This record gives sequence, C-alpha cells and structure tokens, in this order.
Amino acid sequence: MQFLEKVKMIKKEEPPVTVNNPESLPLYWYETSDSVSRRFHFESDGHLSMKLVDDARPVPQKMAESFLNKFFPSGYPYSVNEGYLRYTQFRALQHFSSAALSVLSTQSLLFAAGLRPTPAQATVVSWILKDGMQHVGKLICSNLGARMDSEPKQWRILADVLYDFGTGLELVSPLCPHLFLELAGLGNFAKGMAVVAARATRLPIYSSFAKEGNLSDIFAKGEAISTLFNVAGIGAGIQLASTICSSMEGKLVVGSILSAVHVYCVVEQMRGVPINTLNPQRTALIVANFLKTGKVPRPPELKFQENLLFPERPIQDAGNVRVGRALHKAVKPSQVQKLKEVFAEEKFLLSQGKSWTDMVLEHDATGEDAFRGWLVAAYAKSMTKIYNDPDDVILQDAYDKMNDVFGPFLSQVQAKGWYTDRFLDGTGTRFAW
Repeated sequence: MQFLEKVKMIKKEEPPVTVNNPESLPLYWYETSDSVSRRFHFESDGHLSMKLVDDARPVPQKMAESFLNKFFPSGYPYSVNEGYLRYTQFRALQHFSSAALSVLSTQSLLFAAGLRPTPAQATVVSWILKDGMQHVGKLICSNLGARMDSEPKQWRILADVLYDFGTGLELVSPLCPHLFLELAGLGNFAKGMAVVAARATRLPIYSSFAKEGNLSDIFAKGEAISTLFNVAGIGAGIQLASTICSSMEGKLVVGSILSAVHVYCVVEQMRGVPINTLNPQRTALIVANFLKTGKVPRPPELKFQENLLFPERPIQDAGNVRVGRALHKAVKPSQVQKLKEVFAEEKFLLSQGKSWTDMVLEHDATGEDAFRGWLVAAYAKSMTKIYNDPDDVILQDAYDKMNDVFGPFLSQVQAKGWYTDRFLDGTGTRFAW
C-alpha cells in the first residue's frame, strides 16, 4: 500500500501584496511519503521546484521503517487492535517452519521415487526455485492492498486471470522441457500474485453479503461450497486426463475452454456482489443517478452499472472527476489561493481541466466530503455548457447549489445503505493544509 502523502501548505511571510494579484503569492509545502520529506515551491514564474528536506535517519531506522511500511498495516500500531504483533510473530514462525518442513518433505518424496542422489538434489533445487517465485509474486502483490480495498471486484477478476495464465504456462511446459524451470517459475510467480489478490478481496466480498452480522457463517459456508466443487472438479480432471486430455492437443483445447469458462464465471460472480463502500466509480455512479432521476440507488441496484474491467474511467454525467493525483500535479500555482478561498470550509480542492476535473482530498476526508466535491464538479461541468462566466464564478455557483441539495441527498445515501464514513480511493495520495 502506498504510504499516505501528507502535504502541508504554508504561506511565506512576504511584504504586503494586493489582493487583486494572488498569483504573486509564493507558496511552498511539504509532502511526506515513506517517512521522507520533500519541499515543493512554486517560483514567481510558476516553475515548480523540489528539495529533499530531511532524510537524516540512521540506516537501521530506515530499514526498520521500510519493513513496517511493507509488512504492517498503514498507521500501525494505532490502526490495529491489541494483540496484532503477537499474532504476526507467531504466524511468521509458523510459515517459516512450514516452508522448511515442506522442502524436506519434497526432498524425501523425490528420493523415495527412486531418483539417484545427485540428480535428485538438482531437481530439488530447481523445484524450490520454482516455488520460490510464487513467494516473490506474493510479496509484490502485497504492496497493492489499498488498490484492492478500492476495487475488490476488479482485483478478484485479475486474480483469476493471473491464475489461469500461470496454469497455462504449466500446461504447455511439456512442449519446452528445456525451459521447464523458466515456465514453471513464471507460472508460479503469476499464481503467487493471484493467491494474494484472491485472499485479500475475499473479505470485502463476503462482507457485502453479511446483512445481520453473520460474516463468519457466510465465510464458512462459502468455503464449504468451494471445497465441495473443488473435489468434484478434481474428479472430473482425473477423468479428462485419462481420456480426452491424454494427448497434448486435447489438453490445449480443453484447457482453453475451461479457462474461458473460469474467467466468465468470476466476472458474473462479481456482477452480483453489492458492495456498499464508496470508491471513485461507485461515488460517481451515485451522483450521476441522483442528477438524472433525483434518487439514490441501493448497492444491489448499482452493481450492474459498474465497469469491472476499467473502473478508473471518469463518468461524464458525474462531472468527469478524477481522484488521487498529487496536489502539485493537479492544481496550477495560480489557482491554489483562489481554490482555498472558494472551498475554505471543505476537505477537497477541485481543478477543472479540458477533459476532466481533478479532485484532491485532505488526508482525513470521508465519503461525505467526496460526495460534496463530486456534486460541485458535476454542477460546474453542466454550468460551463450553458454560461460563459469565469471558472471561479461557476465554481462558486456550483458550490452554493451543492449546499442547497446536500442535506436531502446525504439522507438518501445513508438510508439506501451506503457506508459514508470512509472513501477508498486506492492511491493513498492526499494533502493537509
């Protein structure tokens, strides 16, 4: 998960300047990412300069903080409940001992199969390297947890595509026996990423079905069904392997069909998942529906409107809003002071462009703040098609219109079951004044 960027905007003490020329106000701020602070400064000519402020941490501290950023939840220890460290320590030891035992058991099985010592040892090393690639894939994919929170459906589909890709490489490996290690290693690398993505998205998907706090029961029953049909699939696979798939051609044909069915089924599964948390796409769809009909859809009603393959595409009817760009990239220096004045009481800034509108959120912005910004952007977009007023005037009018409708709108949103306490943008890029 990318570390939450914190931006502190500070106005330099300058000689008095006229209010009519806000562009002359030199501004600088600090962005902190992965415990490294950088100072960004807009020069008088509008050029953006950056300077590394402080990274004088001792090497052991850098290593320790890097370890925490990669392997512990963001905000640890304040973001987790008591006992998390003890659980993690014993879990790490459990996996270490299990992996070591697995290597020994694999070696024993190979020797028991009648392999001679030297070839067996070489085979064991190759097999361990192949399985090691799966762990590398898991480590890489574990850094994308925030994006999985934001788009669990997309990542669940991607997990199955990756898994089928890895399985396909293993399937064709007999055609290239001299590339066994490369194909098997790459296949296991893809499978490792798939395993992490599938497991990480399992909880939000199951949670979306828990209506009466019965998440454990839903989880248990889901795993039971999976186990039942896995056993049935294994039986069918054994029959296919001894009949149709006894030849390489049969394996390629049947494997392709099964893979297509597999991906199709997971796409259809995700279309039926009524997730009630707010991410950029669902927020935009709610706003678009509200502006068209005056009503807010329920999560089960909205699930079929979601774009599962390209969820990051801006929605035109909701103002073509994009979320997550850094402040210094999204907002021009000449706009910063004006936008601060327009949205003085808000936890967002809007910057209108030709193709889309950038929305930058403060670090503690919630789903309600995202809705407020989205409504302003949508109203401003529609006003620009009618009026020829300056952008700041249109933004102010759109902001006033948003304040008029936001109370009833928010009541509808909460009554329909949407969770507004958090906004999952998946990027971790926000700012603070």
